[in-house]
Amino acid sequence: MKNFLIKRKINKNKWFYVNAKKKILGRLSSSISKYLIGKHKPNYQNNVCDGDYIIIFNAEKISVTGNKIKNKIYYRHTGHTGGLKKISLKDMLIHNPEEVIRIAIRGMLPKNSLRKHIMKRLKIYSGDELKYISQKPQILKV
Repeated sequence: MKNFLIKRKINKNKWFYVNAKKKILGRLSSSISKYLIGKHKPNYQNNVCDGDYIIIFNAEKISVTGNKIKNKIYYRHTGHTGGLKKISLKDMLIHNPEEVIRIAIRGMLPKNSLRKHIMKRLKIYSGDELKYISQKPQILKV
């Protein structure tokens, strides 16, 4: 078993709800990434996955500043020749609003082997329906 998984059993991880309605994308994702990494805890270590679980709802009601809603473009590549695909932020919010927040938070996490374990603690939903009630999550003000 890896070192970060062994130490994770000792510490209790909390669950938090975040309402993304009328929140600015960059400010929301930077504060959430702090909680996912575990930097808000006094026993923070950068080689241990010890962050909390975050549940985000109302992902489709996120806001951005400036002209990003028209000008921001997300690129991805299919792996084939000439397979560069692009989609604007406006279209992405219509078709897949959860992915907008997931991409923003993923870019703010450390680029190492812990990133995929940290991203598993993030749950994003586009509706008002609250899930994971049995974990007794607290509301996080960001």
